Amino acid sequence: MSTFRTSLVTGAAGGIGLETAETLARRGDRVILLDRSDQVQEVAAAMRAEDLQAEAFVADLTDLAQIDDVANRILTFTGGIDILVNNAGVHPKINGRIPGFEDITAQDWEMVFRINTTAPFLLCQRFLGGMKEKKWGRVVNIASRAARAYSDRAGTHYSASKAAVIAMTRKFAGDYAAYGITANCIAPGQIMTPLARRSTPEVLEAAVRRIPVGRIGTVEEVAAAAAYFTSDLAAFVTGTVLDVNGGETML
Repeated sequence: MSTFRTSLVTGAAGGIGLETAETLARRGDRVILLDRSDQVQEVAAAMRAEDLQAEAFVADLTDLAQIDDVANRILTFTGGIDILVNNAGVHPKINGRIPGFEDITAQDWEMVFRINTTAPFLLCQRFLGGMKEKKWGRVVNIASRAARAYSDRAGTHYSASKAAVIAMTRKFAGDYAAYGITANCIAPGQIMTPLARRSTPEVLEAAVRRIPVGRIGTVEEVAAAAAYFTSDLAAFVTGTVLDVNGGETML
Protein backbone atom coordinates (compact mmCIF):
# COMPACT_ATOMS: atom_id res chain seq x y z
CA MET A 1 0.00 0.00 0.00
CA SER A 2 1.44 3.32 -1.00
CA THR A 3 -0.08 5.39 1.79
CA PHE A 4 -0.03 4.96 5.55
CA ARG A 5 -3.44 3.72 6.77
CA THR A 6 -5.08 3.13 10.12
CA SER A 7 -7.10 -0.09 10.29
CA LEU A 8 -9.58 -1.29 12.90
CA VAL A 9 -10.31 -5.01 13.19
CA THR A 10 -13.00 -6.29 15.54
CA GLY A 11 -12.99 -9.72 17.12
CA ALA A 12 -9.20 -9.50 16.89
CA ALA A 13 -8.07 -11.56 19.88
CA GLY A 14 -7.88 -14.75 17.82
CA GLY A 15 -8.85 -16.64 14.69
CA ILE A 16 -9.71 -14.75 11.51
CA GLY A 17 -9.64 -11.39 13.28
CA LEU A 18 -6.14 -11.82 14.67
CA GLU A 19 -4.75 -13.13 11.39
CA THR A 20 -6.32 -10.21 9.53
CA ALA A 21 -4.89 -7.70 12.00
CA GLU A 22 -1.43 -9.22 11.67
CA THR A 23 -1.66 -9.29 7.88
CA LEU A 24 -2.61 -5.61 7.69
CA ALA A 25 0.08 -4.66 10.20
CA ARG A 26 2.75 -6.56 8.28
CA ARG A 27 1.99 -4.57 5.15
CA GLY A 28 2.51 -1.34 7.13
CA ASP A 29 -0.89 -0.37 8.52
CA ARG A 30 -1.29 0.97 12.02
CA VAL A 31 -3.78 -1.56 13.38
CA ILE A 32 -6.32 -1.14 16.16
CA LEU A 33 -7.48 -4.45 17.61
CA LEU A 34 -10.89 -4.54 19.28
CA ASP A 35 -12.29 -7.47 21.23
CA ARG A 36 -14.38 -8.20 24.30
CA SER A 37 -11.57 -10.34 25.71
CA ASP A 38 -8.74 -8.75 27.69
CA GLN A 39 -6.47 -11.16 25.83
CA VAL A 40 -6.45 -8.70 22.96
CA GLN A 41 -4.08 -6.54 25.01
CA GLU A 42 -1.52 -9.33 25.11
CA VAL A 43 -1.98 -9.97 21.41
CA ALA A 44 -1.27 -6.32 20.57
CA ALA A 45 1.78 -6.33 22.84
CA ALA A 46 3.12 -9.40 21.05
CA MET A 47 2.66 -7.65 17.71
CA ARG A 48 4.50 -4.58 18.95
CA ALA A 49 7.34 -6.86 20.04
CA GLU A 50 7.66 -7.77 16.35
CA ASP A 51 7.91 -4.06 15.46
CA LEU A 52 4.33 -3.94 14.18
CA GLN A 53 2.09 -0.96 14.90
CA ALA A 54 -0.71 -2.33 17.06
CA GLU A 55 -2.93 -1.05 19.86
CA ALA A 56 -5.81 -2.78 21.59
CA PHE A 57 -9.18 -1.72 22.96
CA VAL A 58 -11.67 -3.83 24.92
CA ALA A 59 -15.44 -3.52 24.55
CA ASP A 60 -18.54 -5.71 24.61
CA LEU A 61 -20.31 -5.14 21.29
CA THR A 62 -23.65 -6.27 22.72
CA ASP A 63 -23.64 -3.07 24.79
CA LEU A 64 -24.59 -0.03 22.71
CA ALA A 65 -23.12 2.35 25.30
CA GLN A 66 -19.78 0.52 25.16
CA ILE A 67 -19.76 0.73 21.36
CA ASP A 68 -20.25 4.48 21.55
CA ASP A 69 -17.59 4.85 24.23
CA VAL A 70 -14.95 2.73 22.50
CA ALA A 71 -15.58 4.45 19.17
CA ASN A 72 -14.96 7.82 20.84
CA ARG A 73 -11.77 6.54 22.45
CA ILE A 74 -10.51 5.09 19.18
CA LEU A 75 -11.24 8.33 17.33
CA THR A 76 -9.43 10.32 20.00
CA PHE A 77 -6.45 7.98 19.86
CA THR A 78 -6.18 7.67 16.06
CA GLY A 79 -7.76 10.79 14.66
CA GLY A 80 -9.76 8.60 12.29
CA ILE A 81 -10.10 5.12 10.84
CA ASP A 82 -9.33 4.47 7.17
CA ILE A 83 -10.11 0.75 7.12
CA LEU A 84 -12.78 -1.05 9.12
CA VAL A 85 -12.94 -4.83 9.24
CA ASN A 86 -16.08 -5.98 11.07
CA ASN A 87 -15.11 -9.51 12.00
CA ALA A 88 -16.58 -9.95 15.50
CA GLY A 89 -19.45 -12.42 15.52
CA VAL A 90 -21.26 -14.90 17.67
CA HIS A 91 -23.10 -18.15 17.03
CA PRO A 92 -24.52 -19.43 20.34
CA LYS A 93 -25.28 -23.08 20.87
CA ILE A 94 -27.57 -24.91 23.28
CA ASN A 95 -25.82 -27.73 25.14
CA GLY A 96 -23.16 -27.72 22.47
CA ARG A 97 -25.62 -28.08 19.60
CA ILE A 98 -26.90 -25.71 16.93
CA PRO A 99 -30.37 -24.59 18.09
CA GLY A 100 -33.36 -25.51 15.97
CA PHE A 101 -35.72 -22.84 14.68
CA GLU A 102 -38.18 -23.47 17.53
CA ASP A 103 -35.48 -23.40 20.19
CA ILE A 104 -34.18 -19.88 19.56
CA THR A 105 -35.35 -17.41 22.18
CA ALA A 106 -36.12 -13.78 21.48
CA GLN A 107 -33.22 -12.87 23.76
CA ASP A 108 -30.75 -14.99 21.80
CA TRP A 109 -32.08 -13.62 18.51
CA GLU A 110 -31.56 -10.05 19.70
CA MET A 111 -28.09 -10.79 21.10
CA VAL A 112 -26.90 -12.38 17.86
CA PHE A 113 -28.17 -9.44 15.81
CA ARG A 114 -26.60 -6.94 18.19
CA ILE A 115 -23.11 -8.37 17.69
CA ASN A 116 -23.33 -9.64 14.12
CA THR A 117 -25.35 -6.84 12.52
CA THR A 118 -25.99 -3.83 14.77
CA ALA A 119 -22.38 -3.41 15.92
CA PRO A 120 -21.01 -3.32 12.34
CA PHE A 121 -23.75 -0.82 11.41
CA LEU A 122 -22.89 1.49 14.31
CA LEU A 123 -19.14 1.28 13.75
CA CYS A 124 -19.62 2.11 10.07
CA GLN A 125 -21.66 5.13 11.11
CA ARG A 126 -19.07 6.34 13.60
CA PHE A 127 -16.06 6.13 11.30
CA LEU A 128 -17.74 7.15 8.06
CA GLY A 129 -17.22 10.88 8.56
CA GLY A 130 -13.44 10.65 8.46
CA MET A 131 -13.52 8.46 5.37
CA LYS A 132 -15.76 10.96 3.59
CA GLU A 133 -13.43 13.82 4.47
CA LYS A 134 -10.40 11.96 3.11
CA LYS A 135 -12.31 10.72 0.06
CA TRP A 136 -10.94 7.25 0.83
CA GLY A 137 -12.17 4.37 2.94
CA ARG A 138 -12.47 0.61 3.05
CA VAL A 139 -15.07 -1.46 4.89
CA VAL A 140 -14.94 -5.24 4.97
CA ASN A 141 -17.73 -7.12 6.70
CA ILE A 142 -17.27 -10.78 7.50
CA ALA A 143 -20.47 -12.60 6.53
CA SER A 144 -20.79 -16.37 6.22
CA ARG A 145 -21.59 -19.16 3.81
CA ALA A 146 -24.72 -19.56 5.95
CA ALA A 147 -25.90 -16.18 4.64
CA ARG A 148 -25.52 -17.31 1.04
CA ALA A 149 -27.14 -20.74 1.05
CA TYR A 150 -28.91 -23.18 3.31
CA SER A 151 -26.66 -24.60 6.00
CA ASP A 152 -27.58 -27.30 8.47
CA ARG A 153 -24.62 -26.17 10.57
CA ALA A 154 -25.99 -22.71 11.36
CA GLY A 155 -28.83 -21.44 13.49
CA THR A 156 -31.55 -19.32 11.90
CA HIS A 157 -30.53 -16.27 13.95
CA TYR A 158 -26.93 -16.55 12.76
CA SER A 159 -27.87 -17.05 9.10
CA ALA A 160 -30.34 -14.16 9.18
CA SER A 161 -27.92 -11.79 10.90
CA LYS A 162 -25.17 -12.48 8.37
CA ALA A 163 -27.59 -12.12 5.45
CA ALA A 164 -28.54 -8.72 6.85
CA VAL A 165 -24.85 -7.78 6.92
CA ILE A 166 -24.60 -8.51 3.19
CA ALA A 167 -27.64 -6.36 2.40
CA MET A 168 -26.34 -3.54 4.62
CA THR A 169 -22.94 -3.71 2.93
CA ARG A 170 -24.42 -3.35 -0.54
CA LYS A 171 -26.52 -0.35 0.49
CA PHE A 172 -23.52 1.30 2.15
CA ALA A 173 -21.38 0.59 -0.90
CA GLY A 174 -23.84 2.22 -3.26
CA ASP A 175 -24.44 5.23 -1.05
CA TYR A 176 -20.76 6.12 -0.50
CA ALA A 177 -18.95 4.96 -3.64
CA ALA A 178 -18.73 8.55 -4.87
CA TYR A 179 -16.59 9.39 -1.82
CA GLY A 180 -13.92 6.87 -2.73
CA ILE A 181 -15.21 4.46 -0.09
CA THR A 182 -15.71 0.80 -0.87
CA ALA A 183 -17.54 -1.84 1.15
CA ASN A 184 -17.40 -5.57 0.53
CA CYS A 185 -18.17 -8.84 2.29
CA ILE A 186 -16.21 -12.01 2.76
CA ALA A 187 -18.33 -15.13 3.26
CA PRO A 188 -16.12 -17.85 4.77
CA GLY A 189 -17.11 -21.47 4.74
CA GLN A 190 -15.46 -24.04 7.01
CA ILE A 191 -12.28 -22.39 8.30
CA MET A 192 -9.75 -23.93 10.67
CA THR A 193 -10.08 -21.48 13.54
CA PRO A 194 -9.19 -22.27 17.17
CA LEU A 195 -12.88 -23.08 17.71
CA ALA A 196 -12.94 -25.47 14.75
CA ARG A 197 -9.89 -27.27 16.08
CA ARG A 198 -11.96 -28.33 19.09
CA SER A 199 -14.28 -30.31 16.81
CA THR A 200 -14.04 -34.09 16.76
CA PRO A 201 -12.16 -35.78 13.90
CA GLU A 202 -15.47 -37.18 12.68
CA VAL A 203 -16.98 -33.69 12.41
CA LEU A 204 -13.96 -32.34 10.54
CA GLU A 205 -13.88 -35.33 8.18
CA ALA A 206 -17.57 -34.83 7.38
CA ALA A 207 -16.89 -31.16 6.64
CA VAL A 208 -14.05 -32.02 4.27
CA ARG A 209 -16.28 -34.43 2.34
CA ARG A 210 -18.62 -31.54 1.52
CA ILE A 211 -15.84 -29.29 0.17
CA PRO A 212 -14.80 -29.81 -3.47
CA VAL A 213 -11.16 -28.77 -2.90
CA GLY A 214 -10.95 -31.51 -0.27
CA ARG A 215 -9.79 -29.57 2.76
CA ILE A 216 -10.80 -26.98 5.33
CA GLY A 217 -9.80 -23.37 4.71
CA THR A 218 -7.24 -21.39 6.66
CA VAL A 219 -7.44 -18.07 8.48
CA GLU A 220 -4.60 -16.86 6.25
CA GLU A 221 -6.79 -17.31 3.18
CA VAL A 222 -9.56 -15.19 4.67
CA ALA A 223 -7.07 -12.54 5.81
CA ALA A 224 -5.61 -12.41 2.29
CA ALA A 225 -9.07 -11.59 0.94
CA ALA A 226 -9.42 -8.81 3.50
CA ALA A 227 -6.00 -7.45 2.55
CA TYR A 228 -7.06 -7.23 -1.10
CA PHE A 229 -10.41 -5.58 -0.39
CA THR A 230 -8.68 -2.96 1.79
CA SER A 231 -5.97 -2.12 -0.74
CA ASP A 232 -5.71 0.63 -3.33
CA LEU A 233 -5.92 -2.04 -6.02
CA ALA A 234 -9.52 -2.82 -4.98
CA ALA A 235 -10.81 0.69 -5.65
CA PHE A 236 -13.06 -0.58 -8.46
CA VAL A 237 -14.56 -3.41 -6.38
CA THR A 238 -17.46 -2.56 -4.12
CA GLY A 239 -20.73 -4.12 -2.99
CA THR A 240 -19.46 -7.62 -3.63
CA VAL A 241 -19.40 -10.86 -1.65
CA LEU A 242 -16.33 -13.07 -1.95
CA ASP A 243 -17.02 -16.70 -1.06
CA VAL A 244 -14.01 -18.31 0.61
CA ASN A 245 -15.38 -21.83 1.00
CA GLY A 246 -13.42 -24.20 -1.23
CA GLY A 247 -16.30 -24.49 -3.67
CA GLU A 248 -18.85 -25.78 -1.15
CA THR A 249 -21.22 -23.07 -2.38
CA MET A 250 -20.80 -21.58 -5.85
CA LEU A 251 -22.91 -18.53 -6.68
